[in-house]
Amino acid sequence: MTGLCLGQLNPLEHVVQHRIWAPHLPWDIPFFDQFTILSNHMIMQVIAAVLVVTLLPRFVRKRAGDDPIGRFVPRGVGNAIEAICGLLREHVARPALGPHTDRFVPYVWSAFFFVLTCNLLGLIPLSDWTRPLGVSGLGGTATGNIGVTAALAICTLGMIIINGLRLQGWGYIRHFFMGPPLLAPMIAVLEVVGLIAKTFALAMRLFANMIAGHILLAVLLGLTGMAWAALGAGWGSGVAGLVVLGSGFIYCLELLVAVLQAFIFAFLSATFIGQAVVLHAEHAEHAAEAHADLHATAEHPEKPASEGA
Repeated sequence: MTGLCLGQLNPLEHVVQHRIWAPHLPWDIPFFDQFTILSNHMIMQVIAAVLVVTLLPRFVRKRAGDDPIGRFVPRGVGNAIEAICGLLREHVARPALGPHTDRFVPYVWSAFFFVLTCNLLGLIPLSDWTRPLGVSGLGGTATGNIGVTAALAICTLGMIIINGLRLQGWGYIRHFFMGPPLLAPMIAVLEVVGLIAKTFALAMRLFANMIAGHILLAVLLGLTGMAWAALGAGWGSGVAGLVVLGSGFIYCLELLVAVLQAFIFAFLSATFIGQAVVLHAEHAEHAAEAHADLHATAEHPEKPASEGA
């Protein structure tokens, strides 16, 4: 970060992936010249996964007391975590997944907390803190790497296809071939393209939003050194003050984006999975049942009361 402020580093140095262990291939293969076995983004993914797996269960196990009521009341951070899980379950997963909510909500929770942890870790300048101690390989936003976001999107794609076939069987295949028989093959091709486009959108949306803010912050900090070199100490100090204020505002905005992008990834994943496991016919059946119940209640408003009595 100091190098950025002095204008000595490329603004992308804090954004791009830094390879720690990369093999030297004896042959020249396109796209394999950047093959990496270990990088700072991989390390940050592992740290994020360990934090999610170890800390979340500890937080939610903390209860208000040992009595029958206290055992069901969360305490501290666990209260916030249960509130977030309830929000994701009732307002994100259930509208999209319907009767299959309980089956897929653990994936929605896992995706949200993992992406959120990766996003928040990327806002901590770990590389600047650990480099003076001789420790390298820490720091960076894993979700600012298209390879990472593509892997997460492919996980969602696997959930879509595998569970669509497992729960709907041939009905999932048939829903690709909609419309008149002559147009059905063309529609099937468009449906496949749409499925690929959904996966691409999941990967690119998270990647672009997470890398854009970091690049903007790095460019702003780089203006400090350039202003000192071009305008001198007096005007350079004024520019540096404005840069610090602007960077603080953008950093707060980055915190909001980190949470928002994790929510959007979980929301879109639940929506896309729901489109595969809850087909239109099933939606129509549930809607018809709800309409029939509403119509019966309107005609006989006293019936539920008499049944309850």
